[in-house]
Amino acid sequence: MAVSLKLEKTHKTPGATLAGETLILDLSGALWLPEHRTLVVSDLHLEKGSAFAARSGQFLPPYDTRETLANLHEAVARLDPACVVCLGDSFHDAQGPARLDVADRALIAALQEGRDWIWISGNHDRAVQDGVGGRFADTLTVGGLMLRHEPADKPEIGEVAGHFHPIGKVAMRGRAVRRRCFVLDGTRLVMPAFGALTGGLNVRDKVFDDLFPGGFTAHLIGDGRVFAISRTMLTRE
Repeated sequence: MAVSLKLEKTHKTPGATLAGETLILDLSGALWLPEHRTLVVSDLHLEKGSAFAARSGQFLPPYDTRETLANLHEAVARLDPACVVCLGDSFHDAQGPARLDVADRALIAALQEGRDWIWISGNHDRAVQDGVGGRFADTLTVGGLMLRHEPADKPEIGEVAGHFHPIGKVAMRGRAVRRRCFVLDGTRLVMPAFGALTGGLNVRDKVFDDLFPGGFTAHLIGDGRVFAISRTMLTRE
């Protein structure tokens, strides 16, 4: 049974700030930087389903790429960014672009038309350097923010990263809600995975304690709202 995220002690979070920059934490799982008209999405993992089929013979429904691109199209159409940054692991593997359906490739090209499009390299798709339009980079500076795929070992003020697919879990009244989330403190932001076929790592895992030694706020993507929830209110798996 589906459980809606409706928590009386939390509040709608339309935005936040980091390194002097305004951050809009979008319900789609994207980050909107209004002052730069830049949309940031992380961990699309396009062609993950076809990667499983190619490598192990394990069949997964081959619609993950189409669903992910449809969600991205909605965000792009609504916000009309001048620049889109895909924050690494945009493809599940280096051969992902070659497996793209013709229609999906055309949709990517249509999304790129008339705007700057930057693919940040990730651990899954570092070898992808051409064939999908746009331009490629390891990191990108946008105003006071440093965008990269994996968080640095030492916190850098203004860092925006992905990689860990954060999930927050809240238990109330005998029910548990598990949602994608943005994880933020005064130094860095870790983005949720945008892809339709991505798993998640609970933010109570030790890796987030190491990334945010002073604590953090998880901004859970709920039904029509983004909820800011402190670390202490979140539960482990």
